[in-house]
Amino acid sequence: MQTYLVGGAVRDALLGLPVKDRDWVVVGATPEQMLDHGYTQVGADFPVFLHPNTKEEYALARTERKAGHGYTGFEVHFAPVVTLEDDLLRRDLTINAMAQAEDGTLIDPYQGQEDLEKRLLRHVSDAFQEDPLRVLRVARFAARFDALGFDVAEETLALMRAMVANGELNYLVPERIWQEMSRALLEPSPDIFFCVLRRCGALKVIMPELDALFGVPQPMRWHPEIDTGIHTLKALQQAAALSDRLEVRFATLCHDFGKGMTNPEYWPSHRGHEGLGADAIAKLANERRWPKHLARLAEQTARYHTHCHKISELRADTLVRTLEKLNAFRQPQNFEDFLIACESDARGRSGLEQQPYPQADKFRACLRACQSVDPQSLIAEGYQGAELGEALHQARIRAVKTEKKSWSTSD
Repeated sequence: MQTYLVGGAVRDALLGLPVKDRDWVVVGATPEQMLDHGYTQVGADFPVFLHPNTKEEYALARTERKAGHGYTGFEVHFAPVVTLEDDLLRRDLTINAMAQAEDGTLIDPYQGQEDLEKRLLRHVSDAFQEDPLRVLRVARFAARFDALGFDVAEETLALMRAMVANGELNYLVPERIWQEMSRALLEPSPDIFFCVLRRCGALKVIMPELDALFGVPQPMRWHPEIDTGIHTLKALQQAAALSDRLEVRFATLCHDFGKGMTNPEYWPSHRGHEGLGADAIAKLANERRWPKHLARLAEQTARYHTHCHKISELRADTLVRTLEKLNAFRQPQNFEDFLIACESDARGRSGLEQQPYPQADKFRACLRACQSVDPQSLIAEGYQGAELGEALHQARIRAVKTEKKSWSTSD
C-alpha cells in the first residue's frame, strides 16, 4: 500500500504557486484495508476516502473505460494491481498527471514537467476525447495560466475540434456547463476561456449567443475595435480587473447579446439591442440553469447599460424609474455590480481601456438624492397606500432634478 500526492498540488508546487487542495492516490490497497485504517468512504461511483485526521481525499488507483456518451458514460476499474502510471494515464493534461512519493520523489511518466517548462496544455493520451467536459476544463486552465504564458498544444486543439465535430459536447448537461463556466469566469483571464472554446468550435455549442457576436460590426466612432465579439471579451477583461465578483463578470459577458439579434440591414446600428438581449437572457436562464440572481443582474445590465452611459442626457423621471427597476434602494450591492459592469463595457474598447467613467458616480449621486427623501415626512403629511408610493416617487424625481442641476455647473 503506497500513497502519492497527485494532480494540481504537484503542478502548483512546481510552478511556485500556493497549494490550496491536496489529493492523494493509494496504490495496492482495497476498500476494506482503507476502512481498517480509519478512513471514511465517500465515493459513490468509485472508492474515495477521507483521511481520519486531515479529511483530505484519498482515492484508490483506478482505470476508466468508455461505455457510453457524455462525461458519465464510463466503467471504472479499481484493484490493488492498478499501477500509479495506469491511474495517471486516465487524467486530462500532462501537467495534471504527475505524482509525488512520500519521500518527495517526482513521478512523471508523461512529461508533465517538460510541458510546464514549455508552458503547454497538452493531453495525456487519446482517451482525452472520451470525456467532453475536458474541452471546457482545458479552456479553464488556459484562463487560469494565461498570465504565465501557457497555451493549448496544437495537437490537443485538434483533438478538441474533433470532439466538437462528432457531437460529443451535445451530451453535456446545462448544470455541468455552468459549473465549468462559472469557475472559468473567476479565473484571472476569463476571456481566454471563451477564446479557446471559439478556437476549437465549442463556443457555438456552449454559448451560441456569444459566438454570434463575432463578425457583428459596431460604429467605429464609439467602438474602434468594431467587432462586437472582440468588444465583449475586452469588456470581460476590464470586469476581471475591476471586480472579483462572479455577478459583475457574468453580467458583462452577456450585456451585448442583443447586438447579434438586430436586423443586419441596419448594421452597424443596433437600435433596440438592449431589450432584445434582456429578453433573450431571461429565456436562456431557465434553459441553461443559470442562478436566478446572476441571470437577473445580467438581464438588467443588458436592458439598462446604455441608460448609465447616457445618464446626463436622461430625464430625472427616467433615472428614478431605472433605479426602481434595478431595485437599488433595497439591493445596493446589485446596483453597485450593475455600475461596474457598465464601466467594464465603457472601458472594453480599443484605446479607451483607461478612460474615466464619471457616469457611475453620477448614478450613485442620483441614488443618494433619492435616499435623502424621508418617507416618514410624507406619511406625516397624510399620504398612505398607493398615494404614498406615488408621492415618494415624485419626491425622488424632484431630488434627482436638483442633483442634475449641479452637474451642469460642474461639467
